[in-house]
Amino acid sequence: MYLKMETNVKILLLCGGRFAFKALQLLAFEKFLYAVAIGKGSNTITDALENECANNQIKFNHFPNKAKMKEMKDWINEIKPDYIFSISFPFLIPEDVLAYGTEKFINFHPGPLPQYRGVMPIFEVLKNQEKQTAICAHFMNSSFDEGNIIFNDPININETETYGSLTVKLSNRIAQVALNMANMLQYANSIPSIIQDEELAYYYEKPTLSDTYINWKRMDADEIVALIHACNPWNGGADTTFLGQPAKIIDAKIINKPHQNIFPGTIVAIVDESEIHITTANNQHISVTILQTQEGIQTVKQLHTKLNLMNLAFN
Repeated sequence: MYLKMETNVKILLLCGGRFAFKALQLLAFEKFLYAVAIGKGSNTITDALENECANNQIKFNHFPNKAKMKEMKDWINEIKPDYIFSISFPFLIPEDVLAYGTEKFINFHPGPLPQYRGVMPIFEVLKNQEKQTAICAHFMNSSFDEGNIIFNDPININETETYGSLTVKLSNRIAQVALNMANMLQYANSIPSIIQDEELAYYYEKPTLSDTYINWKRMDADEIVALIHACNPWNGGADTTFLGQPAKIIDAKIINKPHQNIFPGTIVAIVDESEIHITTANNQHISVTILQTQEGIQTVKQLHTKLNLMNLAFN
């Protein structure tokens, strides 16, 4: 008796760089990866990815700008993938490309939808002190993050989570989520397609200085520490002003020690020359160990040898 071997669905993965590499590796290992295209990225990453694809007989293309995107339609029609996955791809897919097939384009968004639409949901969930985030698999349409939801895969956020640590956690998890999605497409009789609830939807623009700046007069200790974590390392820390010059705070934690009627942002203690305690708007302290000034990244001890930090203030 002759049994026909089942072939895996052929997946083209559109990616934006290292965040997608774990998913690339896992999809390739499980024989789902058929082609790869990268958006704008460094030449080093692009060249390495192209060489790896060539060595493994995986089709490759590079779309570094919107002008080059005009060639995507012809390329997809030429290679004929079964499905197109997108992980951190930087450009909106044109409608004439999406016309390749209804429900063939699936994006993996590193934040829960529809509540966290936008380019940097990792920053936003940390800044907003969420206890949980998600990877959302959703069909793609002509607008960012608005296609029908397939599923949200929840992920817990630790109290000490930073932008960097959460990015690594999501990159590792998105690989398994993408593989789960590939298996659904391979074996499931139907795929969920849930219309997003627009009453819950919010689109976050890319953060600006006003989003990353510490407002000492108004922000509580937990808000300040959450912002510092959300800015580490992509923004080099949360923005502030120290001795009249721009500065950034890279690492901090809350100290359960109240103060009374001291102006928020004032240094009130130096502990073992390794940390400074700064007052906040809700009469609490935060402990800071690492800062960045115009002279570079410095520990409290390094700063303390140059300055008498006591009673100096951030603003």
